[in-house]
Amino acid sequence: MNKHITVHDLGLVDYQTALDYQSKLFNQIIDIKLKNRRNNTQIETENHLIFVEHPNVYTLGKSGDINNLLLNKKELIDKKIQFFNTNRGGDITCHGPGQIVCYPILDLDNFFTDIHKYLRFLEETVIRSLKDIGIVSERSQNETGVWIDSDLVFSRKICAMGVKASRWVTMHGLALNVNNDLSFFENIIPCGITNKSVTSISKEIGKNISLNDVKEIIIKHFIEIFSAKLKKRVN
Repeated sequence: MNKHITVHDLGLVDYQTALDYQSKLFNQIIDIKLKNRRNNTQIETENHLIFVEHPNVYTLGKSGDINNLLLNKKELIDKKIQFFNTNRGGDITCHGPGQIVCYPILDLDNFFTDIHKYLRFLEETVIRSLKDIGIVSERSQNETGVWIDSDLVFSRKICAMGVKASRWVTMHGLALNVNNDLSFFENIIPCGITNKSVTSISKEIGKNISLNDVKEIIIKHFIEIFSAKLKKRVN
């Protein structure tokens, strides 16, 4: 089993470009697995961790409700916000500059074949990362993602998650609000949840924070939690 991970930092790129990038890596891993099965070989599959920022965009998961988008097509155009239907799980969410989006492209056969455990590991990565920054966060029962004060009336979501897996290969991932403009969430019902709000690291600590610093913290905890090793970085 190969537990080495290549980290890619694409910077600010539009959603379609990032989707094409992760889809290429995702399909390469699946192709190797199919060839191994067909030819009875054991060629190692690779694992990737992609970091991006996106221009303002709303994405809707395959089981999401389009009614959770509160803008029509003309309003999206006027506000210069893109919209995509996606093949990930989850409902609607928002991406924008200042938010860290992380797409793990992993062959879970290299780690463990359990999607529930995989999601909990992603959440734990964020929870530990936020703790390093001085923010106490947690899970919310029956709701994927990472929350602050999850049991209180002013519960707020700081990290959304939605993934896809095929043949135990993952794509899509998590979106951590860092310095992004939270007003864009007012145009949607985030994740279809009506009684809770969203927040960001900068809102919680009262100042902006370096995205690169947060990425390094995420990488550290991701590697620890998945018992992985950093192979190389690609910028």
